[in-house]
Amino acid sequence: MEKGPFRFKIEEADAGKRLDKFLAEKMPETFSRSFLQKLVALGSVLVNGEIPKKHHKVNAGESIEMRIPEPAESPLRPEKIPIKIVYEDEQIIVVDKGADMVVHPAPGNYSGTLVNALLWHCKNLSGIGGVLKPGIVHRIDKGTSGLLVVAKTDAAHKSLAKQFKAKTTTRVYVALVKGVVQFDNGIVELPIGRSNRDRKKMAVNFASSKEAVTKYKVLERFREHTLLELVLGTGRTHQIRVHMEYIGHPLVGDEKYGSRGLLDRPALHAKTLGFIHPVTKKYMEFTSKVPADMKELIDKVRGQEAKGKA
Repeated sequence: MEKGPFRFKIEEADAGKRLDKFLAEKMPETFSRSFLQKLVALGSVLVNGEIPKKHHKVNAGESIEMRIPEPAESPLRPEKIPIKIVYEDEQIIVVDKGADMVVHPAPGNYSGTLVNALLWHCKNLSGIGGVLKPGIVHRIDKGTSGLLVVAKTDAAHKSLAKQFKAKTTTRVYVALVKGVVQFDNGIVELPIGRSNRDRKKMAVNFASSKEAVTKYKVLERFREHTLLELVLGTGRTHQIRVHMEYIGHPLVGDEKYGSRGLLDRPALHAKTLGFIHPVTKKYMEFTSKVPADMKELIDKVRGQEAKGKA
């Protein structure tokens, strides 16, 4: 990654723009806006030789100088942990994650994650996600199994991140939920934000939230459960789990969102992942089989309370 310094002079046409927005427009193929926001917050961007306020709006005649700081030493260590790699080339890796694995480390928990395993496997991952999330473009929860794509290069990371932001990726899940879902198809379009009652949970929240869209299709109904296929229109934290709880059909095994028993994790699997390859520009799609623990549960429920397909 080029370190700079990068210098700009503010013209009248750009006056009034937020500093991070101005920089993103000047360097759209080099740095993401979120990365530039971090640089401003770190004091790595100067306006007329001084550190600006976080939400500074540029004025005509101002001089901007930006430097990329040396990367902080990562506390992460490569670990020889088995992972299932579905596809790999010089730009990306597609992984079929086990339900018991955390995607990336967090403070106080720097080992045993998918990132640790990837660092052992390929050594080089994109740096845009920061020292704790190298290569991580998107994530799936611990307890959720299935497919995710990881970026090896910064260019691949930016390309994939744009696709996720533009909602052009394909993400299809399979879930077993409590209760009999009435309609064969439906869309849950309800905003999600931090829960007002429990800050460790997400919730449908109309006051402080972000747009969230989940489409569902009934695959099979049973007497007390329903097998669903779900397509994400957005990618909010715990989105499927929150939406299903809100409409009265929490995921089987999801204790956090109101459904105990039958499985020791949420019965949720990221089955299909599709995107445009960052270099070849060809559409790629991958499919993962439902893992053994979830398949056994579905078969058991089907045997005990079969009601028929949708």
